[in-house]
Amino acid sequence: MGKKKFNKAWLDRHLSDPYVKLAQQRGYRSRGAFKLTEIDERDQLIRPGIRVVDLGSTPGAWSQVLRERMTDAGGTFQGRIIALDLLPMEPIAGVEFILGDFREAAVLETLERALEGKRVDLIVSDMAPNLSGVAAADAARMGDLIELALDFAIHHLKADGSLLVKCFHGSGYSQLVKRFKQTFGLVEPRKPKASRDESAETYLLGRRLKPVAGAGSDP
Repeated sequence: MGKKKFNKAWLDRHLSDPYVKLAQQRGYRSRGAFKLTEIDERDQLIRPGIRVVDLGSTPGAWSQVLRERMTDAGGTFQGRIIALDLLPMEPIAGVEFILGDFREAAVLETLERALEGKRVDLIVSDMAPNLSGVAAADAARMGDLIELALDFAIHHLKADGSLLVKCFHGSGYSQLVKRFKQTFGLVEPRKPKASRDESAETYLLGRRLKPVAGAGSDP
């Protein structure tokens, strides 16, 4: 009985959520589109002509925002977006999608081949593990995903590139911030308005790879 009440309360809140309604009006696949939009309006991460990797892309709202903001004033999409998720994603024009688990070496190799040896300007990650409800275990799983994203950024970002990842406040958060600061010249947390107040979800933005992190110029 309690679970049914909880599910109904969640559904009622979801259906009355202004960001859910706005996403439906604008044709976005989820309310998450407004999280990336708000961060980009502040930090100017996305522009026509860049190369972007979208990790944990399904259902595709962030890829939709990327494509919009990489379209020039004349309506021409410029740049490259490679999206990856372990769940299928409905196609988006101009977005190359890879189906697979980012934690698996073979999937990572597929992504690296798609990059054709070229470094990227921006990596965004809305990835999150399946949550168990055990805080310490969930924090560890989230930390592992972020470490993978960081390692990928070290090897594939341009020296002046940016990495934006979802993380959770709580166990392990300070260690993640420390790792970001070891890797990037500028590190800042972001909590967009579209991220619910009661959620521990936040985002970490790292900009300008430190030379010791192994960044190089674009081939």
